[in-house]
Parts: sequence; structure tokens; C-alpha cells
Amino acid sequence: MRVFYLQGKATIVRGAANMINPFLPSLARLSVYGITHLQKQSPLMVAWWSAVFPGLGHYLLNHYIRATFLTLSEVSINTFAHINDAMIYSFCGKFELAQSVVQPKWAFGYLIIYMISIWDSYRLTRYQNKLYELTCLKNEPILRVGIFPSEIQFLDRKKPSVGAIYSFLFPGLGQLYVHRFGLSFYTIIWWWIYLYSSRLHESLLQLVLGNLHASILILQPHWLLFMPSVMGGAIFHAYTTVIEHNKLYRTAQRQYLTNRYRKDEYFIFHKQV
Repeated sequence: MRVFYLQGKATIVRGAANMINPFLPSLARLSVYGITHLQKQSPLMVAWWSAVFPGLGHYLLNHYIRATFLTLSEVSINTFAHINDAMIYSFCGKFELAQSVVQPKWAFGYLIIYMISIWDSYRLTRYQNKLYELTCLKNEPILRVGIFPSEIQFLDRKKPSVGAIYSFLFPGLGQLYVHRFGLSFYTIIWWWIYLYSSRLHESLLQLVLGNLHASILILQPHWLLFMPSVMGGAIFHAYTTVIEHNKLYRTAQRQYLTNRYRKDEYFIFHKQV
């Protein structure tokens, strides 16, 4: 009786998942540009990354198109409104200079986009967590290998610390490690722009040579202020993505083994009477 009850309960759960949405996809989808997947995340954490740099929270949610537009909006409108310059003057206690440098016609639009990006990432995280639960109940097979004309994508086990270290050495390399090639090259190009515009390498060289005053004068603080957020977001994204890909790999392997040996009667250990 107990066995029939458990089987009936499992059937009811699967039936509920099918009745809610019979067209739910699997947890991951492979494409030329990388591996797109559903995962369960903290809405507050995703919203916090959107506050750090608009678009980062959406990258964590695998919404790459809207995240790219938000990051481009952040850099362009921030530059036009001189938000970073005003922040630097405020940190230095020069509040009159901070007020004079801000462009209100751009600052108000920047504030609206900034707040909406935070709320949108929070809202999407809560909804995608529900989709994740339903998709897990559906238990659709996960494709482990995808062969395309210009790329080969596959799920394999990786080390989260390696992805984080790659992103620390040069943001974008961690995304290359997790097979997000489009995001990787986008991040690498922008990191070169930040390095060139902030003149950070030239400043570090002068600092190594002992020219502290020249090192400070060379720096362009407006572009320098973008870099900690981008590096931190790249490290966090690479680290968490590796963890999720490892989970997907184990799930795909479990699905394959279950399907392969479901009807076979193999006994590794002898039955105990």
C-alpha cells in the first residue's frame, strides 16, 4: 500500500506540473553564444548588483539583451550627466563643485533608469525562481552538447575559484571560461576602454617608479570609478555561473543514468534477506 501511495503522489506532482504549463523548457539551453539557464537566486542580491551597476543584475538573470542596453545607458548617461565627477567632488568635501558639475537635464533621466533597473531585476528574480521550481518538477532532459557551424558548446565540471581568478586578472576571461562568449568579448572590449580612458596602467607605472604626484595627476577619475563595479560584477558572475553549470552537469548526468538503467535489473550489492 505504501508503494502505491508514493507512486500516486509522484504522478499527481508530475500531472500538476504538466497542467500548469505543458510547454515548460528544460533548465538550460545551448546556443552559439553560450549556455543560458534558469537558476534560483536571492532577489535582494540581484537588486543589489543592479544598484552597483545597472545591467549587472540582469546579466545574472541571463537577460543579456536588456542588460547590455542598461550598461550602455549607464555609461553614456552617467558621462553626459557627470554623475561620477559629482561623486568624486562629494567624497572630497567639495559640495559646491559637485552641484555645479552635474547636468540636471541628464541626471533626472539617469535616476529614473537607475531605480527602474533595480526594481525590474528584483521582480524578474522572484518570477524566475517560480519558473525554476516548475521546471524542476517538469524534469525535462538537459542537452549536454551542442554542435553548431561556428562553435561547440557543452556542459562540464569546472572550478568556481578559477572563473573568479580569471575575472580578477582581466574581466571577461571568467565569462570565457564559462562559455558565455558574447558577454566575454563585450566585457573585454569595455575593460580596454576603461583602462585606456582612465589611464590606470600609466598611473601604476608612475607609482612603481616612485612618482606619486605624477601618478595622481595622470588618472582620469570619471572612468576609474566604473572599474571596481565592473570587476566585482564580473568576478561574482563567473563564480556563481560555474556553480550553476556544475549543478546542471550533475542533473544532466543523473537524467541520463536514470533513463539508461531504469528498466535494467542490475544489482551491485547482494540483497540482504
